[in-house]
Amino acid sequence: MPLVAGVVAVQGDVEEHADAIERAARTRGREVVVREIRESGIVPECDLLAMPGGESTTISRLLHSEGIAPEIVAHVEAGKPLLATCAGLIVASSDAGDDRVDELELVGVSVERNAFGRQKDSFEAPLSVDGLADDEPYPAVFIRAPAIEDVGDAEVLASWDGRPVAVRDGPVVGTSFHPELTPDSRIHGLTFFENEAASAPASDDPGQ
Repeated sequence: MPLVAGVVAVQGDVEEHADAIERAARTRGREVVVREIRESGIVPECDLLAMPGGESTTISRLLHSEGIAPEIVAHVEAGKPLLATCAGLIVASSDAGDDRVDELELVGVSVERNAFGRQKDSFEAPLSVDGLADDEPYPAVFIRAPAIEDVGDAEVLASWDGRPVAVRDGPVVGTSFHPELTPDSRIHGLTFFENEAASAPASDDPGQ
């Protein structure tokens, strides 16, 4: 039975995340069905979730106004994997450093928005990321990227310029960069298919 992968689609690189999830699944012989999430009621059907970047205040507002926010929290509390990237990480954090963002508090970190510069300062950097399938550097794309200031109890997976840019906190992986903007799907694979929570579809759970 295929896994159901949800991509929060209120803003950001939705199709790119869907493609990356499908590529990561194929390399592991897994089947996935990707669903776009713009309203409540879809997240509970998902085994995996990705929350793309965009504008963190807008994402936060729409998640709460559409009733999606509590469903994402319940998803993580059930031990199911979530990949939160760039602005998605800001929204998932414990402290976004901005009163306009109603944090989901799914990753116990504080962040600094736009820490690596504005849009014109975008860059690509080769990262050493703990837990990837091989030792090849990961080609991380940084666009208006936040930095992780206080990692709390989270595990640092990668750093750049002396600052954490990828962390894992339980079933959640958060990145400052955009892993969907590269043909390298190893971050999606690490989050979704090398996680015990992703070993079977939610529909196989007799409690569902």
